[in-house]
Amino acid sequence: SIFTLITYLLISENNLSPTGLKLVLSVSPSWLIPGASVTLICHTEPPSAGWSFYWFKAVPNSQDSYTYEPLPGTSSGTANNSFTVHGQTHTAGYACSAGRGDPLIYTQYSRPTFVWSSGVHPSASLTVNPDRVQHFTSESLSLTCEGSSSQWRLIRFLTDDSLLSFLLPATINGSTYIKNEAPRKAVYWCESGTEFSNAVNISTHSDGVILVSPVYPVPVGESVTLLCVMKTGNIPSDVFFYKNNKLIENERRGEMKISAVSESDEGFYKCQYNGRESAQSWMAVKVSRSESSSFHVWLIFGLVCGVLLIFILCLLWCYKCKKRSCWSRRIESLYVNQSSATNQPVTQSESQLYSSLLHGSL
Repeated sequence: SIFTLITYLLISENNLSPTGLKLVLSVSPSWLIPGASVTLICHTEPPSAGWSFYWFKAVPNSQDSYTYEPLPGTSSGTANNSFTVHGQTHTAGYACSAGRGDPLIYTQYSRPTFVWSSGVHPSASLTVNPDRVQHFTSESLSLTCEGSSSQWRLIRFLTDDSLLSFLLPATINGSTYIKNEAPRKAVYWCESGTEFSNAVNISTHSDGVILVSPVYPVPVGESVTLLCVMKTGNIPSDVFFYKNNKLIENERRGEMKISAVSESDEGFYKCQYNGRESAQSWMAVKVSRSESSSFHVWLIFGLVCGVLLIFILCLLWCYKCKKRSCWSRRIESLYVNQSSATNQPVTQSESQLYSSLLHGSL
């Protein structure tokens, strides 16, 4: 009936079931290591039991929203309110719903929740200019969506209040300039069709000092320089740098340069100047596939060589034991035959000779 349809639309708009149940989806981790597993957990608010849970991938559509496609193997629902996605490599969106009863009563989809990857997708990328995580609100920054699609939309997710917004106008393989109006922390990415670009963390600040650190992961072996910058644009020469809240060398300097980045350099960095401290930003380190695959090749090669060496040693040991056993039988046979042929006991010198032969001392 019309009344039922209106009720359903009102329920859908507020992410509620016909019983007033709301679903909230969380993902872990929220920032992805390519190829890692992602755990989805669907919470019911208020808590409620007896539901089967359904899992979906959020696919961008042309109407500033998402359509939902069931994840493989979940169309019949799961009794557990958690689900693991294996081998996720790029930024992606997910949603859940729940159902119970006979006939089944379904909730509306949860709001889409995202897992972000800083790795650049082959067919979609987001670049930031200037290339740094932290910016002053008095500055403008350029975000550029590029890739195989002809049209993109730029997404901003405010991490402080979990607000997702579609930024207009949509970009067509070009730049969107954003005027920073208030201090905030946000994640940005681009969407088009089924494609998601890499995601970037951006934070804006009204005063104080900011840390100049790269938006994108730094490849292993490359150099990187961290700076402390004032709102006036000046770069002070007596700055303290911190990693994971620990002072890096008790010495003031104008910059922090890492000449050859390694995986151990990954972490949270911040700077301090004249009593003013910047926010901290995460510096990611990228291990190339060739290095990673080379490591695995050498690991497998070492394991194979080790197994072969153990096998060869076992064969040598068996051969030596078999040879010694055969030699012992021959000596014993000679000893017995000699004694039988002469029909006399073996002398002490002969016994010592046979013993030496038997134990291989000659």
